[in-house]
Amino acid sequence: MYWQKRFHRTNPDQELEEKILAIREQHKDYGYRRILAELRKQKYVINKKKVQRIMQKLGLQVTSFTRKSRKYSSYKGKVGTVAPNRIRRRFHTPILHQKITTDTTEFKYYTIDEKGHMTTQKLYLDPFMDLCNGEILSFRIGKQPSAKNVMEALEEAIEITSDCPYRRTFHSDQGWAYQMKAYVHRLKEERILQSMSRKGNCHDNAVMENFFGLLKQEIYYGEVYYSYEDLKSEIERYIKYYNEHRIKEKLGWMSPVEYRLNLMAA
Repeated sequence: MYWQKRFHRTNPDQELEEKILAIREQHKDYGYRRILAELRKQKYVINKKKVQRIMQKLGLQVTSFTRKSRKYSSYKGKVGTVAPNRIRRRFHTPILHQKITTDTTEFKYYTIDEKGHMTTQKLYLDPFMDLCNGEILSFRIGKQPSAKNVMEALEEAIEITSDCPYRRTFHSDQGWAYQMKAYVHRLKEERILQSMSRKGNCHDNAVMENFFGLLKQEIYYGEVYYSYEDLKSEIERYIKYYNEHRIKEKLGWMSPVEYRLNLMAA
């Protein structure tokens, strides 16, 4: 009789299970911490152990992929002006648009010709990020490292951050594009301080490195892309998702855009 009663008993967690499944459908890489934060934002009173237990029951553990690949380096020696490291790993700022960082990263995709031969191709992403809230302010994507793409993304970032009441700092590594006369001159025109990481020290731009790692973990590793357009559109989709919907613990479980809007309204 005991087991018969249990068999016919309704599931007390059915609503929570459906809500967790709905969150994971929209955010396929959320672990229990972010799902817990989303539930609490939706006024559910629940603890982390219950979320963990339900996720285990539903088989919703996050799968991690890794892929060994050579990190792209845009360093070509001293080909122009090398700026001092003004940021010095002081990445945090409570002021929007005051500290901006940038870098370039490389992706691979594959093309197949009429004979079935597969060729490796490359795609390059040049984003500019606000260190206040981690928002990607501007970016360009191309098939090769491009001064034009860097300058276009720079111009957009300059325009977006022009409302900052304090002097701005734009940080990067010592890549050739950031040593260009045009890049350096444009920052000086706007009275923007230029900052550069020390040579060969990726930790001096750790925030952008973390973003690249997150981006590749969530849409690239474990996936194979067979066209430039497919990979490009997926990166564009992810950046919009990252800015507008992906919550962060250090932002009080808000997305970068949500945090910015809250900061501006305060």
